[in-house]
Amino acid sequence: MTWNSHVHPQRRQHKSQGPFSNPALVATYADDTPRKVPGLADLHRMAMLLLSERAQEAAHILVVGAGGGMELKAMAEAQRQWVFTGVDPSAAMLDLARRNIEPFNDRIMLIEGTVDAAQSGSFDGAACLLTLHFLDKSERLLTLKDIHRRLKPDARLVVAHHSVPSGGAERWLARSAAFADRTSVDWGKAMASAGMAGRLPLLSVAEEEALLCEAGFSDVELFYAAFSFRGWVATASSA
Repeated sequence: MTWNSHVHPQRRQHKSQGPFSNPALVATYADDTPRKVPGLADLHRMAMLLLSERAQEAAHILVVGAGGGMELKAMAEAQRQWVFTGVDPSAAMLDLARRNIEPFNDRIMLIEGTVDAAQSGSFDGAACLLTLHFLDKSERLLTLKDIHRRLKPDARLVVAHHSVPSGGAERWLARSAAFADRTSVDWGKAMASAGMAGRLPLLSVAEEEALLCEAGFSDVELFYAAFSFRGWVATASSA
């Protein structure tokens, strides 16, 4: 089975609408992201393991914000019977994903668009990594609800992105910026970078968990925390 790429009208604002329309950023994404996100390869493996607790051997997994293809590649390598649908509104990021997932083309469909381009009620699990922090609260809720509508009852969702304790955004973002700078320990530079990153519509940990519940998910559990990054696993409620 060979899956082809598809194009769908963009109705949600995802990462391509901001920095991922920058060709220079896209060109360096594969090298820069593992440097910026602590334990990125381990995060991908943890996401796969959490999904596998509920997903069948031949599961169909939805990946939202799939541009770059790193999590798709990691999960496809670990789960040889899983098939995937990845959605992302950035054509440039999907081109990068195609190069990254080439050995698994027979099991991965890529859609240029947003989550509402994927079929409802058909997925055994979903992942949305390093994407939701680009969306404001209302758009984030709509996206989570769209993901929920596309999951089978009791399927798992794994999300991970920037989220910080209430009132501590600049401090935690500076720590992440310092972690990403492998040339020196320059806290002035890190604080300046944190000021730029602070323009993201970040939510507190409590707000993130409340939003997942409002979108219809239950059993929301924190599984990953690394400076300004947090990750949760949640279950799509059947009601």
